[in-house]
Amino acid sequence: MNIHLILQMAADAMGHREAIVAGKTRLTFEELGRAAKVVASHIHTGERVGYFTENHQVMPAALFGAALAGTQFVPMNYRLSSDQIEAQLARIAPAVVITDRDMHVDNIRDILPVDALTGDHYEGEAPDVDGGVAVELFTSGTTGEPKSAILKHDNLMAYIFGTVEFMSAEENEAALLAVPPYHIAGIAAVLSSTYAGRKMVQLPHFTAEAWIDLAKRENVTNAFLVPTMLQRIVELAGEDLDLPLLKNVAYGGGKMPRQTIEAAMKLLPHVNFTNAYGLTETSATICMLGPDDHREAFTSKDPAIKRRLGSAGMPIPSIELQIRSEEGALCGAEETGLVWVRGDQVSGEYKGLGSQLDADGWFLTKDRGFVDAGGYLFIDGRADDVIVRGGENISPGEIEDVVRAHAAIKDVAAVAVADVEWGEAVGLAVVCTGDISDDEICAMVKSQLRSSRLPSVIHRMDELPYNETGKLLRRVIRDQLAN
Repeated sequence: MNIHLILQMAADAMGHREAIVAGKTRLTFEELGRAAKVVASHIHTGERVGYFTENHQVMPAALFGAALAGTQFVPMNYRLSSDQIEAQLARIAPAVVITDRDMHVDNIRDILPVDALTGDHYEGEAPDVDGGVAVELFTSGTTGEPKSAILKHDNLMAYIFGTVEFMSAEENEAALLAVPPYHIAGIAAVLSSTYAGRKMVQLPHFTAEAWIDLAKRENVTNAFLVPTMLQRIVELAGEDLDLPLLKNVAYGGGKMPRQTIEAAMKLLPHVNFTNAYGLTETSATICMLGPDDHREAFTSKDPAIKRRLGSAGMPIPSIELQIRSEEGALCGAEETGLVWVRGDQVSGEYKGLGSQLDADGWFLTKDRGFVDAGGYLFIDGRADDVIVRGGENISPGEIEDVVRAHAAIKDVAAVAVADVEWGEAVGLAVVCTGDISDDEICAMVKSQLRSSRLPSVIHRMDELPYNETGKLLRRVIRDQLAN
């Protein structure tokens, strides 16, 4: 089954509805269908479709056009260095690249400016590509060459059919797309909005001011944000954010500070908040903490329920989830281990490396976490981020949660630092909004955790480094603390 079917269904059933708003450009679903045909007409057999620019009305057309032509859509990170860009372009060749940049690349046949894709001269039908590759996404790893995650049509269709009801959006609903097009959330937003019949309002470059202005101007009802985006919106708004038509805000891509989500819920009490946890390799969301869960945790006096505001929620119906020890044994409630998932939407495949699923179809996310007695998943960080002190594994998340609870701490990250005696020890990078001494920080940790968790280094920063998709760049912090 081809993902182009999603657009075809939308164009047939609700072609008159607005599909895209991007600056002064407005396209209906019928017009988006024609634009996808334009993209398909430029593709030769064996070529991929590279997409190298910010959010633009051409991005959905490129995604669906590639599917219509039976090839892969490969969105690329335009923020990389020129050498990194050249290397990634070489990896996707042969390709047609859609961009608004000046590019001179020998191994790319055709560089298409975004404003050149007009007309309608493709009359082919989407091929039957059961099991074929729909999207290639370069992972945002901070060390080494990024892997190219493979998402097949079947994976993406399984995600959409399992989470979205066709034509379920009201005609006046509008989703604000602010995440970069090379993030899995950007791909998922286009597919789910099209299937639901929801207008997509595109923000090329995120700032809190631009987001609020566009949300007001276009009467936005739905949005997806990474935690750093929501934090900046909350900080800019202060105690007043007038968005009466905003109904649903989903967030993901990184750990949401409790203070931020609580402030957002106070600021926008009428909005339904959802934590959507997923990975590129799982075709987006695999666990959700829904609006009712948010409200119950926000108001509960029960500590076990209240802490669920910091959870990833429960697996969606089409996903199975297990927590396993390093040795592969199943973990019980509250026991931290590695997160494994299984389901039709889970790809777990990389170009050149093949499938990473085990013999029974399970995929290791490389996240560490645990489930509570109610089945709610708590993510404790990446397995690679574990601090190994004298043979003892220490999760950065448990230390960060303690320190972040102080009113004077805005943000915190725990990383491994070199230690002569223990091999590794705990280093802390903190962003403070008030006065708090190093001794007070250590006393907080000591009062709630074992002495092995005490930081040996505390480094104060104006802000922690995050990439544009909300991922904390721990390597950068480790490098700074090592100097």
